[in-house]
Amino acid sequence: MSYELIAILMFSTMMVLLITGQRVYGAIGFVAVIFSLLLWGDGGAEIAFSSGIKLMKWYPLLTLPMFIFMGYMLSESGIADDLYRMFHIAMGPVNGGLAIGTILLMVIISAMNGLSVAGMAIGASIALPELLRRGYDKIMVTGVIQAGSSLGILVPPSVVLVLYGMIARQPVGKLWLAGALPGLLMAGMFIVYIAVRCWMNPMLGPALPREAREELTARDKLRFVVAGLIPLAIFASMMGLFVTGKTSLVESSAVGAVGAMLAALVRGRLTFKVIHDTCQKTLGISCMFMWIILAALAFGAVFDGLGAVKAIEAFFVDRLALSPWEILIMMQISYLIMGMFLDDTAMLVIVAPLYVPLVGALDFDLVWYGVLYTITCQIAYMTPPFGYNLFLMRAMAPPQISLGDIYRSIVPFVAVMLVALVIVMAFPQIALWLPGLVYGH
Repeated sequence: MSYELIAILMFSTMMVLLITGQRVYGAIGFVAVIFSLLLWGDGGAEIAFSSGIKLMKWYPLLTLPMFIFMGYMLSESGIADDLYRMFHIAMGPVNGGLAIGTILLMVIISAMNGLSVAGMAIGASIALPELLRRGYDKIMVTGVIQAGSSLGILVPPSVVLVLYGMIARQPVGKLWLAGALPGLLMAGMFIVYIAVRCWMNPMLGPALPREAREELTARDKLRFVVAGLIPLAIFASMMGLFVTGKTSLVESSAVGAVGAMLAALVRGRLTFKVIHDTCQKTLGISCMFMWIILAALAFGAVFDGLGAVKAIEAFFVDRLALSPWEILIMMQISYLIMGMFLDDTAMLVIVAPLYVPLVGALDFDLVWYGVLYTITCQIAYMTPPFGYNLFLMRAMAPPQISLGDIYRSIVPFVAVMLVALVIVMAFPQIALWLPGLVYGH
């Protein structure tokens, strides 16, 4: 059997297992182990074992549970609620101000947690009821929360970029810095869109009336602002130490985790329940990602051993005579299509053994490509019929918001994200300037 046919058989077997509803890491790991044994006999068992050892020896992986712990600690202790109240006070007098404040909240939550689900949970439970109560258009605010929460997988410390870094063998620090400016660019574009829409039609996002603004005393406002600045101070100290070279990435993640616990303690919210729930959720998410990385490494090792990547590269470049940019655009389109049916980790694990070496062979920067992949995942999260964020929002939204409302709400924000993707593709230095500045090359 030819190597090309074996590679096709591996992918088709994996897709069948995924369609049956098996867990992503189980389906991918099973295919990797079975094919390694069939191809190399008993010695093939070493592939999965060596992948596990490689995972355990990968020092930057320690950042994963640390940042997840930090995000959940701030969320479970209610400090994220204080942050929203701060934005509520600051942005309320402006048309669309609460929606803009929600985007800013999502950026900060993303910088605390690295997961889109955290931003979605906080936005749907804290921001959405308040926005609806203040008379904001339900379709617009539903789109605001979905788009804002998607920033969690791009703004550092992105968990998805940790997974990409492990599979693509790229430094996580560089990937996180590369995602910072594109993430802020996209957040800024969301804010401009909201501001323009609400300026053209103030009924979509009315400003807070004077009576509502006068309900809070100056002392209350000061208390909310101080409380809201706590998570900002934690993030600034953590990233400041890393960017200035005072700490490594892992040490910075430990600073963030300890800072979140101290903040909860100072606010009198470090209860046993908060600690228990935070540790339980951190353990669950961390273990899930470790299993996925392990399965991806084993699958990639088998795929590399077949030499299938060179065959596929020859097919695109020699037989189809496509230029590198045409191949890159085809990859992004395939991610958008797969994202309608799969989550980001499944997409990466399925195609990483094929796409990542091919991108390197085409002389594209793998750090930059990691940002492109993540932006494409953000878009895929919000595209019907099975976008991840669409179903999260349906599960968390109040009854007056229908599935049709949720689908309609994402149209303008997906358009904004596509524009952002094109901008980052056309100007790679948006992603590469900050890593080059910090790392010195």
